Amino acid sequence: MLTIHTADLLVSGAPGRSSLPGGAVLVDGREVAAVGPYEELAAAWPTARVRRWPGLLTPGLLNPYGPELLERAYHPDPREAGELGTEPLTGAALAALPMTDARWGASARRGVQRLLAHGTVAVAGELRRPAVVDAVRRAGLSVEERSEDPAGPPRLDPLAGRSLAEAVLTPLLPRAGRPATFTVFDVPDEAALRAEGAARCVATVVEGRLLYRSR
Repeated sequence: MLTIHTADLLVSGAPGRSSLPGGAVLVDGREVAAVGPYEELAAAWPTARVRRWPGLLTPGLLNPYGPELLERAYHPDPREAGELGTEPLTGAALAALPMTDARWGASARRGVQRLLAHGTVAVAGELRRPAVVDAVRRAGLSVEERSEDPAGPPRLDPLAGRSLAEAVLTPLLPRAGRPATFTVFDVPDEAALRAEGAARCVATVVEGRLLYRSR
C-alpha cells in the first residue's frame, strides 16, 4: 500500500537541501518512493493513503548510547514505580537489583519504547546481552558501530548536545532501497527543535512501520 506522510515542514537531512513547507514522503512498503510537496505527490498518486502530522518531519535519529541505555541501565516497569521510580536506574541502584536475562529483556523493551518516543530509530555501540539484542531486533531498531565511546552522560534524547544534522541516521531521499524511516516532532521549525529537544516526538516510522505514535 502506498502512503503519503505529510507535515507542516519537512527536513530531508540531505546536505544542501532546504526545508520544505508542506513537504511529504511517499512510502511504498518499506521504502521511500518519493519526497516533495504534498500537492505534487497527492496529484501523482491520488489513491495513496494520507497521514497528516503536525510540525516537523525529519529523518529518523541515531542515539549514540546503545549499551549505556539498554545494558547498563534498568528501565522500571510501571508497576514498580512506587518502589523504583520511573527514571532509568544505573550505578549502585542498578547493582542492588536482582537482574536476570528475562528482566534485562523486559527492561530493554521498555527502554526501546522510550527511545522510539524520542525519534530514535537506531542506537550505536556493541550490545552483548542476548536478551537485549533480541529486544532491539524485534522492535525494529538497527544497531550501528561506533569508533569511540561518546561523551556522557547517556541520555534518551538523541538531540541532547547534538544538532539535527549530527543525529540524523539516513537522509530522506527517493533512492532505490532507501528505507522509509523518519520521525515527526510537534514543533514549528528546526530552531524550536533545538530548543526543546526530541521530547515533542509525535510519530516514529521505521521501514514503513509506525512504531510509535503519541496519544
